[in-house]
Amino acid sequence: MTMIVGDEELLVERAIGEIVARARAVDPETEVVEIGPAALEPGRLVELTSPSLFGGAKVLVLRSVQDLGKELAAEVTSYAAHPADDILLVLVHHGGAKGKALLEKMGNLGARKVTCSKITKPGERLGFVRAEVRRAGGSITEEAARNLLEAVGNDLRELASACGQLVADTQGGIDDAAVARYHRGRAEVSGFTVADRAVEGRLADALEQLRWALATGVAPVLITSALAQGVRSLAKVGGAPRGLRGAGLAKELGMPPWKIDRVRTQLRGWSPEGVAQAIGVVAETDAQVKGGAADPAYALEKAVADIVTARGTR
Repeated sequence: MTMIVGDEELLVERAIGEIVARARAVDPETEVVEIGPAALEPGRLVELTSPSLFGGAKVLVLRSVQDLGKELAAEVTSYAAHPADDILLVLVHHGGAKGKALLEKMGNLGARKVTCSKITKPGERLGFVRAEVRRAGGSITEEAARNLLEAVGNDLRELASACGQLVADTQGGIDDAAVARYHRGRAEVSGFTVADRAVEGRLADALEQLRWALATGVAPVLITSALAQGVRSLAKVGGAPRGLRGAGLAKELGMPPWKIDRVRTQLRGWSPEGVAQAIGVVAETDAQVKGGAADPAYALEKAVADIVTARGTR
């Protein structure tokens, strides 16, 4: 008996899939039956768990058990007290307080618990990306994992798909260049890649990324926004209270710890005067891109060059 608790759909489906795979590794003819509260009228559980005339194993998946009424929940625990040897019972619970009593009773009867909670913290999502790449047989650098997360977003299905595709396309080794090569067409990665290269003082790389982004249709205003965010991050981290560390600093700045670490690395070579100058460059470029310049592409190229120059200002 297994309880799958949580509302992260991808993880729930994988947990069910693993149970079914293990059962069918023993008996390829294992039957899989999934049923929800609406179809589980009183007495139906007895029917589903009765021995089959033809024999064979069964995986019985009860969905959304937090919505079971008292009578149906009692039937489930009654069966669980004396489960059949050839039936793997799987209860799927969305989490939360509703239906918690059923989980506690099932736990007391020996049911295994698998947690599939939503992945919400940046560090957990990075861990998911690394685990997905390993699952697919590859490896990924820390920087590449962060850039992939920024490029694809937080949907686990999309992240899992992107990780699998990258492993297949790169023969397993994924670095920052591989992520840029396959995902730089998205506005998120294009704009922020330009900004990262500019604040790091890498003029040639920044201009190359900028021209590629514009050529693939990324709106100039999105690139300006990314440049502004990159420069503001320098100002925030550079001006943070010296005594703050870890979670306290992350809360004060409203930034995840991994991003603070990245910005600290980017701050090398910057002075307060240079950051202030770069902020002015971005403000002027924003006005030009939004209508003040005849050629937004030229305005952005000049902005990138001016930001790189500001980095050396003392």
